[in-house]
Amino acid sequence: MIIPDYPIFTPRLYLRPFEDRDLDDLYAFHSQPDVARFLYWNAQTLEETKQALERKKLEKSLTQEGSRLTLAVALKAVEKVIGEVSLVWRSREHQQGEVGFVFHPNYQGHGYAAEATEVILGLGFEKFNLHRIFGRCDVRNAPSYKLMARLGMRCEAHFVHNEFFKGEWGDEFVYAMLHDEWMAKKKLLST
Repeated sequence: MIIPDYPIFTPRLYLRPFEDRDLDDLYAFHSQPDVARFLYWNAQTLEETKQALERKKLEKSLTQEGSRLTLAVALKAVEKVIGEVSLVWRSREHQQGEVGFVFHPNYQGHGYAAEATEVILGLGFEKFNLHRIFGRCDVRNAPSYKLMARLGMRCEAHFVHNEFFKGEWGDEFVYAMLHDEWMAKKKLLST
């Protein structure tokens, strides 16, 4: 089992496993209906957020197919959790993972999600040796698909009415990146 060295620092953030002390910060954005609008859960009560936090505290590494790595994203300047990023190991045979991210609305539009998701992609490709990482979002969720595009992920699919979601049929975009594309991007940025 590979466990990354925590915390992981970026210029403005640090990423680490969730802890009990994160409840209030997590609840601050998990309780907002606009945050949950395109997610598979609804705005959470404090009790639901406590339950979610208990699960997230255990998600420190990818140990087997189906496992999830979920990290708290904290802003260095104020030592406050402003979001979360995740990586799910979707297939051992095909070396595939799925990336996800959720951020407090007050901290959106500043590049924090890109900065943190870049870390997760790096872990997936470089530590866990994944071949392909993909992300999915509702086609109405422009901030999510624009973020994936900025990270260098390609739009591979537009599924029309592929699932019944929160009372209506929804369309979904799938963006992806391959290990070779990640390494080429990394090489380009280092020159």
